[in-house]
Amino acid sequence: MPSNEIIKLIEQIIDKKTNQSLKELEAIKRVSILTNKVVDVEIILPSLDYADEIKRGIAKIVKIDLEYPGLKINIKQDETLKELEKANNQTIKYLAIASGKGGVGKSTVAANIAYAFRRLGKRVGIIDVDIYGASIPFVLNMEINPLDLDDEGKIIPANFEDIEIISTEFFVPRDKPLMWRAPIASQMTKMFFDSVSWHEKIDLVIIDMPPGTGDIAIDVRELVPKSDMIIVTTPNIAASNIAVKAGLGSKELGHNVIGVIENMSFYYNECSKEKDYLFGKGGGKLVAQKVGADLLAEIPISKIDNKDVIFDMSTIQGKTYLQIARSYIEKNNL
Repeated sequence: MPSNEIIKLIEQIIDKKTNQSLKELEAIKRVSILTNKVVDVEIILPSLDYADEIKRGIAKIVKIDLEYPGLKINIKQDETLKELEKANNQTIKYLAIASGKGGVGKSTVAANIAYAFRRLGKRVGIIDVDIYGASIPFVLNMEINPLDLDDEGKIIPANFEDIEIISTEFFVPRDKPLMWRAPIASQMTKMFFDSVSWHEKIDLVIIDMPPGTGDIAIDVRELVPKSDMIIVTTPNIAASNIAVKAGLGSKELGHNVIGVIENMSFYYNECSKEKDYLFGKGGGKLVAQKVGADLLAEIPISKIDNKDVIFDMSTIQGKTYLQIARSYIEKNNL
């Protein structure tokens, strides 16, 4: 039997997701009979929800009805429709906080921005996706306890002062290093986005990214097609040059870089009443200029007397973070 006769039979199979036949969907891309009488079939579908059922239907026709000895089936989802489906299903607003290198205070910035949104009445969560260097629970001085699952088997995030938090620190023994290869880290990252039971009315999820533009940054782009991003740097020119690469790399991956924060910008000297630039000047402006984004703020450094790194509203830092959050809310109708 020629391949076009096989096509006439399998094109009548219905995709229950769309209630259309494979012929109507123009889903059959290839049917060929190999030299060993194995039928090779390629199908492209709008959705893979009923792919297994379609496979069984094709197998029945080819192997049982037509008695061919072998069958190869390759069913894939249309990539354009796949990206559109992801975008349409994304109901949570994401704001990623990234940096070129560690030690610039990225996680501290992420935590303070989350608190600023909370102070403005928004329900907010944090995904600590810095898998190998998770620090949000330490930044917030949280007590680490195992997380529970809801009735659907999804992870219930930790709740700390009305901020929901997910981090690898809740899944491994304290002080144990993660000796994971990239595929395992990618699985954990995917779980943080697909298997967490956020509050049904959550307004915004802050993503504390790992430094640089490696595998996890690419994973986040695939998991969250629509994410805004803030790049954190210090005024040091060497650090800012690396931050430029992170910003440009993030834009290349498709993230929407909305601005740059220069952290540890200066120290206000109470004695001299002047700003002391302990780490140099100009890094934040350099990154903003090269990335093509706004310099959102220059956050001063200050002495911390205890483990609490969340700035209250009596400080310049606290007021600055609040202004960043308020501006974001207004621009995004959040």
